[in-house]
Amino acid sequence: MTDSQEYITVGKLGRTRGVHGELYITPLTDFPDRFVDLEEIFVEDRGRWVRYRIRSSRIISGRPVIGFVDITTPEDAVRLTNRHLAVLRDQLVELPAGSYYIFELVGCHVYEAESNRLLGEIIDVRQYPANDAYVIRRESGEEVLFPAIRQYVHEVDVAGKKIVIESAGLFDDA
Repeated sequence: MTDSQEYITVGKLGRTRGVHGELYITPLTDFPDRFVDLEEIFVEDRGRWVRYRIRSSRIISGRPVIGFVDITTPEDAVRLTNRHLAVLRDQLVELPAGSYYIFELVGCHVYEAESNRLLGEIIDVRQYPANDAYVIRRESGEEVLFPAIRQYVHEVDVAGKKIVIESAGLFDDA
């Protein structure tokens, strides 16, 4: 393992389950089943990622549950609660065309389709039942929510960190 590997947060450890040191996972992914086939995962520990081998994993009532090889009691497991879980970038689930991970969109510069004017930079993506919304920070520091709807998003180039949108006057300066 080298320092150049990129860790992607996929979940957070929750409360313990049972007497064998298992923990519930709060998934931070659209693919909670991804935890079932893993042999190892990285657990956050004071600002660094530590590799843990997985002893057991399953879904109980729609929620992932995980057991680690060296964690066999609830007393040991409780020390891991509220810690983030990560996988290496090359272990991510491949998304269908036109879908992106939030971390890929954060940092992208947003341009207006008609004028090619820089509108700002995506600093977050909020997920709502109807659709996601880009949180765009303008040069002035103002944050604007923009609906991430195909009708308004003309181009997404995550490699080039560029997104082109039809702003419909939302970014017109007074």
